[in-house]
Amino acid sequence: MTSYNPKDWFSFIFHFSKADTFRKLIPVMFFMAIYCYGIAYLELEYWDLPEDSKVKNISTMHSMLGFVISLLLAYRTNTAYDRWWEGRRMWGSLVNNSRNFAMKLSVILEDEKDKAFFRKMIPGYASILNKHLKDEETGMQLFDNVDLELDHHKHRPNQVAKIMFKKIHDLYATNKISGEQLITLNNEVTAFTDICGACERIKNTPIPYSYSAFIKKFIFIFVLTLPFSYVFTLGYYVIPVVVFIFYVLASLELIAEEIEDPFGDDENDLPTRKMAENIKKHVEELI
Repeated sequence: MTSYNPKDWFSFIFHFSKADTFRKLIPVMFFMAIYCYGIAYLELEYWDLPEDSKVKNISTMHSMLGFVISLLLAYRTNTAYDRWWEGRRMWGSLVNNSRNFAMKLSVILEDEKDKAFFRKMIPGYASILNKHLKDEETGMQLFDNVDLELDHHKHRPNQVAKIMFKKIHDLYATNKISGEQLITLNNEVTAFTDICGACERIKNTPIPYSYSAFIKKFIFIFVLTLPFSYVFTLGYYVIPVVVFIFYVLASLELIAEEIEDPFGDDENDLPTRKMAENIKKHVEELI
C-alpha cells in the first residue's frame, strides 16, 4: 500500500506513482490523439463541412448520455471500494481475533510447549491466508519446530485451522483446559475460518462480466464520437480535450478494476503481508 499524506494534495498533482493510470493509458491516449486529428482534418480540411452541418447535432447525444455514464462510473467505483473496505475489515477482524486468541491462551496455558505451539500457529495462519489469497505456494519454513504436514493440493488455511482445533481438543482431553475454556477457545478458532471465507468471497466473486464489458464499451464509443461534433467549436483543440476526457473516464474504470481485488500486489492493494507480520509480533508479545 502506498504511504502518503492526504493533506499534502499539491504533491499529488505533480507526482506520478507506479499505480497512476496515466502511465497505463499513454498508448491508448496516443492513439486517441491521432484519431481525433484524423477526424478534425477530414471535417475541416477534406470534407469542408459547413457550420450548420447536422453532424454538429451529435453533441445532443453526449449531453443525454453524459449523466448516464457518470452514474455508471460512480456505481462502479463505489462497488469496487466497498470490496476493498470489506477486505480491510476482514483483516482487521483477523488481527483482533489473533490477539484475543493469544491473550486467552497466555492466561489459560501453563505448559511452555503448548504456548510455543500457538506462538507459531496463530501468526502462521495469517501468513498462510496471505499467500492463499495471492495464490502463492507456501513453504514449510513458516512452521519451524512444528510438526506439520501440509498438502498443497488442499485448502491450506483450513488445514492450519484444523490443526489448531485438534490441539485445543487434545488440551481438553488431557485436562489442561476445562469445558468452559474449550467452548471459549473454540469460538476463536471458528472465527479464523469465517474470516477466510469472507476474504475468499471477495477474491473469487468479481463484478459480473456483462456489466464490466458494457462500461468499457460505453466509454470507448462515447469518446470516439466526441470529435465529430465538437470539432466545429474547438477546431484542432478538440485533440487535447477529447484525450483528457478519455483519460478521466478510463482512469475511473482502471482504478475500480485495481481496488476490487484488494489481496493482490498492486500499489493500492491491502498490505496483507505487513499485517501478517504485525500479527506475529503481537502474538509473540502476548504468549
